Amino acid sequence: MLVITSLLLTCVVLAQTGKITGKVLNSKNEALQGVSVKLIGEPGGTTTDLEGRFTINLQPAKKFELGFSAVGYETKTINEVEAVAGQVTELNVTLEVAGSKLETVTVTATKTSARRETVNSLIQFQKNTNTVAAVVSAEAIRRSPDRNTGEVLKRVPGTSIQDGKYIIVRGLSDRYNMAMLNGIPLSSTEPDRKNFAFDIFPAPMIDNIIINKAFVPEYPGEWAGGLIQVNTKDIPSAGFLGIQVGTGFNSQTIGKDFFTYKGGEYDWAGIDDGSRDLPTGFPRKSLFNKLSNEEKTVFGKNFQNRWPVMEGGLPLNTQFQINGGFNTRFLSKKVGGILSVTYNKSNRRLEFRNRFPNINLDREEGLNFDYYNNRYSQDVLWGALANVAIQLNSNNKISFKNLFNVNASDYTTLRTGIDNEVNSNTDNIRARELGFKSNLFFNTQVSGEHNLPSLQTKFSWYGNFNILDQYVPNQRRLQYNQNSTIPNSSFVAQIGNTLSQRSGSIFYSMLSDYIYTAGGDLTKTLNFFNNNQTVKVGYLLQVKDRLFDSKPFSITLNDIGNNDANGNGHNDLLELDEDRIFSPENFGSNLGKSFDFNGIVGDQYRYLANTILNAAYVQFDNLLTDKLRIVWGVRFESFDQLVGSVKQSDNRFVNTKKEDFLPAINLTYKFTPKTNLRLTGSQTVVRPEFRELSNFAFYDFELGATILGSKSLQRTKVSNFDLRYELYPRAGELFTLGVFYKYFKQPIELYYNNGAGNSSQFNYANVDNAQGYGVEFEMRKKLDFVDVLRNFTFQTNLSYIHNRVKGENLDRPMQGQSPYLINSALQYDVERYGISTTLLFNQIGRRILYVGNDIVPAVWEAPRPLLDFQIAKKLIAKKAEIKLNISDIFNRRARFYYDLDDSGKYETGKRDALFIDRLYGTNFSVTFGYNIL
Repeated sequence: MLVITSLLLTCVVLAQTGKITGKVLNSKNEALQGVSVKLIGEPGGTTTDLEGRFTINLQPAKKFELGFSAVGYETKTINEVEAVAGQVTELNVTLEVAGSKLETVTVTATKTSARRETVNSLIQFQKNTNTVAAVVSAEAIRRSPDRNTGEVLKRVPGTSIQDGKYIIVRGLSDRYNMAMLNGIPLSSTEPDRKNFAFDIFPAPMIDNIIINKAFVPEYPGEWAGGLIQVNTKDIPSAGFLGIQVGTGFNSQTIGKDFFTYKGGEYDWAGIDDGSRDLPTGFPRKSLFNKLSNEEKTVFGKNFQNRWPVMEGGLPLNTQFQINGGFNTRFLSKKVGGILSVTYNKSNRRLEFRNRFPNINLDREEGLNFDYYNNRYSQDVLWGALANVAIQLNSNNKISFKNLFNVNASDYTTLRTGIDNEVNSNTDNIRARELGFKSNLFFNTQVSGEHNLPSLQTKFSWYGNFNILDQYVPNQRRLQYNQNSTIPNSSFVAQIGNTLSQRSGSIFYSMLSDYIYTAGGDLTKTLNFFNNNQTVKVGYLLQVKDRLFDSKPFSITLNDIGNNDANGNGHNDLLELDEDRIFSPENFGSNLGKSFDFNGIVGDQYRYLANTILNAAYVQFDNLLTDKLRIVWGVRFESFDQLVGSVKQSDNRFVNTKKEDFLPAINLTYKFTPKTNLRLTGSQTVVRPEFRELSNFAFYDFELGATILGSKSLQRTKVSNFDLRYELYPRAGELFTLGVFYKYFKQPIELYYNNGAGNSSQFNYANVDNAQGYGVEFEMRKKLDFVDVLRNFTFQTNLSYIHNRVKGENLDRPMQGQSPYLINSALQYDVERYGISTTLLFNQIGRRILYVGNDIVPAVWEAPRPLLDFQIAKKLIAKKAEIKLNISDIFNRRARFYYDLDDSGKYETGKRDALFIDRLYGTNFSVTFGYNIL
């Protein structure tokens, strides 16, 4: 009722006035409380709250002058402030310390330039950070065609994205990065790799993203590439309500065949309805393994026959979003909240080829297999965000933040090609994998901020609970082979008398992560050297619990009769097509020719894990002069990790206890108010993830190999150094040039070991050391120095990285390390007509996908240029907006290959041996948004 009443009152007020809202920060990016915001020459005004926020109502169709003043800071005047009836205009401001000899600050701020002042404030935020960092604003997210956080991050200087969701910072593999949500460190989202899949966060829910590239003690120290801080939308300064709907398609999908299988009633929501569950009465794994073959097969025939696929009509992609917020008073307390619900469903056909060449003397000599695949997927990403805060008084605030997401994929992969692994002959094959994977993410956080003015002290605290559940039910794989040397021979199902994850396989898995986090920070302000100095101390306790349990089952022949060991021969059952072969009547005794059902047993298919992290830090932020700022301190982390089993006698048992002191120093020297020189040095660590230490064995259908962990892995210690020069010539512009160096002790990499049949494996291992250095350049420049280009803004960032792993017979880059990254954007705005356009380009240099060995060389990923475009038009008195997005316009193939001639690039028709070839297609979408309030 409170929310409805507040929204109605907001609607009445906004119908008659317009609101100017925003936030005021200082040169340390600290929120300024008590800043006076006055209407110059007019009655009225306000002051900023605990978070530096302000709101002021203005009459429309009139221009005002706003003055921002606070004790110890230069006064800032913004003229020609113009509100729009029924709308909220955001105006964020940065104040400089008094006596810094700045030029007179006067900004023209109509609704158009108010947005520019907000953009400039964000650049000022980057300028005033206490370390080397990059910032992505909600405005930048709005202007891109990106649907989720993973796509947004590829625009950040020195970053790129792998597989659409895993971030690469400074060309380093995703395992060297760390994610935080609203200040809380997050865990890996995948069972098979150490990373965080950023595509689980819909872009509309994000307020800003900060990517730290240098370590400061107040943040966790388990990273080396980048610390990605994702901050969801906060409490609004004024009420609002808006909706957005959209549709689209992929060029690789529209007008093409699209295959699915019989799914569940709630697949549209990314949730299985139970139809994929194990049959009713199915016993626990330990009890099932004790049953006789006949008893197991009874359960096997009770599985629903979900092996057939069907061709159906393909609906267009669907997008929907509704956002609402309120800001009111309840029992004389200021209360605010925001609610967002978003839903995206994408239908996609991915065309890819994967092949395993036999490499001998740096030449391709035959193939283990050569597969042509079409993967038809219906991907669902939806979620809800609900944040509420109450400001008890001007110095105390309590917040409650919640985020829930479901990210699911319902897919059908159909395969043809040749196979030399099963038999000595070259066989034609057809195969399929049918599956469903659902990730459920829930995060709830309660936090408090308390200002103690008399003690010049601020205290903040937080508690957080996080759940990540991944469910893979009834994943099915089946392959048929045809002997190509026998004319008109039949396709025969590869079902023999041995258990297999490759064909005749049914797989279930459940991963559950529960993370409990609590901590607090105390910041004390002191006055030395005629400047405010701060000392900050804090503590964090984080407990992670994981349970991973998988149930791999295999269908076999109970009597192969005249068949060979692989099931080839004259068994008529094996020549039945996919629709009929696993019908219930084909299981159990049937004239000696029928199927058995059994579980693949082994302790490698289940593990539990737990970590306890205790961390404490002390950090000093010192202004030694008006020009020199030093942020320095040390973080202590005590890490206790248990993986596999709680019993030391268990072969899976791995227990690691490490204590690390992680020092850091960050120096910033301001030559002028427009230039910074930064110098940083730090020590960080990167620890093995649960999956990397477990012996869980999983057969990957796309790769045709098994992925295995290693209990002998050691943590990686990283020394980091940065030097960067920054120039901020005027509002909305920046130029930065930096160099960095990193030394890795015992980095972890993923190796590919080629072998015949199912013996091909991917294994994790440490190498002795690696080191790298790089150069980064970033620029944002308005092109108004030429009249015809006055509405254009150009932005680019370029990175060059030289990285080497050296040792006995080793001289190569680390796995996942790119030698260069290119990001560019050209913006064109004609605000009076409500038109904005953005053209975006992204490319990374080639990198090692999988490390090789003495026999098989490394697999490289070739560069692939990406070009995206968006055009938006305001409608209906600028309360509505329509957008056209086109992403991956070039639609170049993604190629992964063996560089057999060491040319440094992939060359068609040369000696290079192709490993994987993918074609993603171009995405087209149209969205329409309307601001109701």
